[in-house]
Amino acid sequence: MKIGFIGAGKAGFTLGKYFSLNGTELSGYYSRSRNSAEEAAHFTGSKIFEDISQLVCESDTLFITTPDSAIKDTYLSLRSFDIAGRQICHCSGALSAKEAFPEIAEYGAEGYSIHPLFPISSKYDSYKQIGGAYFSIESDGGSTQEWKIFFEKLGNPVKILSGEHKTAYHAACAIASNLVCALIAESTGLLEECGFTQEQALCALEPLITANIRSIIKTDPITALTGPVERCDCETVSRHLDCFKNDIDRELYRTASLKLITLAQKKHLDRDYSKLAQILSTKTVLSD
Repeated sequence: MKIGFIGAGKAGFTLGKYFSLNGTELSGYYSRSRNSAEEAAHFTGSKIFEDISQLVCESDTLFITTPDSAIKDTYLSLRSFDIAGRQICHCSGALSAKEAFPEIAEYGAEGYSIHPLFPISSKYDSYKQIGGAYFSIESDGGSTQEWKIFFEKLGNPVKILSGEHKTAYHAACAIASNLVCALIAESTGLLEECGFTQEQALCALEPLITANIRSIIKTDPITALTGPVERCDCETVSRHLDCFKNDIDRELYRTASLKLITLAQKKHLDRDYSKLAQILSTKTVLSD
């Protein structure tokens, strides 16, 4: 298999380097930004292509690693070339292969959604940590099992998805990754009001965050749950609600805490959380 990349951003850099270091041959990179393609090709020891048709010609498999909004249009432009016998892949967590690559079978090619469950944040460093990360694969193509074996040989666990589950799957990834940033930002903001600098706040929170994550992974979210919601401490939760200065921050706390009640009830079957649920559901905060 000889893999070519269309798009030379963080995903293209990371996957290209990861594949090449593990013995997969790369044809090279094409990008609207020649400098980006040249940089990626140099980083991965492959070629830069100024003509996309030449990249298609020299590749068995094409990874479209453009922004999600450009994936479908990029694929549609490829249909003017001979893509028969080729596999075309994208790395979007949200798009299914069918959405991204309409009528691909009519052109004699196969389409695959191959998504790493990993926050690719650095062009030059993320490839070092992506080993062992889960990859999800979704497609109607005939080589799904071969892709599964390919990644498992690299050391990556694989989950095969159906297209109907892609949106829920991506929402799950966004909650665990992106939405956590919002919660941490909320927490550091409150500590800054208490006189911490942001650096001090993050340093202070690190043991709390990491210990909690380790506990969740080792057990489960219900077992790991602690704090005033779990204890059904209505007075403390009411005081928390009073300390927020705007509705967005208050609603973030309120909504997340209502979700925590559903977990706490499973942990403490004999505990009555109805008063706490009322406090969290009421627009006017009830303070004792």
